[in-house]
Amino acid sequence: MPRTSSEALLRPDLGCLAFEYSMNAASQGFIGRQVLPIFPTALQSAVYPVIEAETFLELPETARAARTAYARGDWQFGDDHYYCKENGWEEPVDDSEAALFRNYFDAEVVAVKRATLMVLRSQERRVARKVMDTEKITNAPVTKAWNDYANADPLADVVKAKEVFRFSVGLKPNALVLDEDVLRHISMCEAVLDRVKYTSPNAIRGELTLEQLKAYFGVDNILVAGAVYNNAPRKKDKKIETVWPLDKVLLACISSGGQDLKEPALGRTFVWEEDAPGELVTEQYREEQTRGDVYRVRQNTDECLQFPGAGYILTGVTTGHSANDGFVLP
Repeated sequence: MPRTSSEALLRPDLGCLAFEYSMNAASQGFIGRQVLPIFPTALQSAVYPVIEAETFLELPETARAARTAYARGDWQFGDDHYYCKENGWEEPVDDSEAALFRNYFDAEVVAVKRATLMVLRSQERRVARKVMDTEKITNAPVTKAWNDYANADPLADVVKAKEVFRFSVGLKPNALVLDEDVLRHISMCEAVLDRVKYTSPNAIRGELTLEQLKAYFGVDNILVAGAVYNNAPRKKDKKIETVWPLDKVLLACISSGGQDLKEPALGRTFVWEEDAPGELVTEQYREEQTRGDVYRVRQNTDECLQFPGAGYILTGVTTGHSANDGFVLP
């Protein structure tokens, strides 16, 4: 029987479903929480440490004479602040529809999965906009667009970006972040295959593996985004666009996670645990005026750039594409 109370109830059972679904987000092309890993916090808003580039580049005198003190650092962290904000989505399930379709699928499970997807897609867009912001992160164009298969040299472009890393912040990037369409173009480049085939003689152009490309670029991780969304008005032909830009690639030092904000990394996603333990909260409440139940998935986060110097954006990686390109489908 349906409930009669309109009070929102926590649904930890469905919360487990939402959590499991979110943990598999990377397989669906959502990489935002890998680029800016989760940092749980007891405070909704607070100051956090910001690392200055010169911190890593000092060359001090370390010699110690007898009966004297060791030299020691006197630098301090800068600071910035985070402010967690709530994002959420609700899905109504009408009693009659739930009864009508119960032999085919569980309506509340579908509702929670859809609500989780809406929240994850929104978060993905926030992260993509933050870390692909050429106003805040150092950037430069590639020599030849990577969809110019005969002339492009992606490795040379990435090596040049690594050199900027070394001589500006003294760090070695550990990840390349790009859309799967860009990855496909890389796999088609003649210069890429010419190099990969020496270590992988059976490599197939257009079908190079992530392991082959990680070795080619000399990075520990390649994070491949695949999230898309419909940017057309309702009841119009669908216009499918990518969440991550098709004309940019991010080279970055990405956090390994955990609770160490002193780690030199691009940034973190702060999660206010008191309001949203486990990042995603799943709730249900009764809505009698529509004779149905409403399922809500919400989070309370702030996606922050902690150290913009830990990122470098390559622009113009494809021609004929931009962040706003889309595919129109009937």
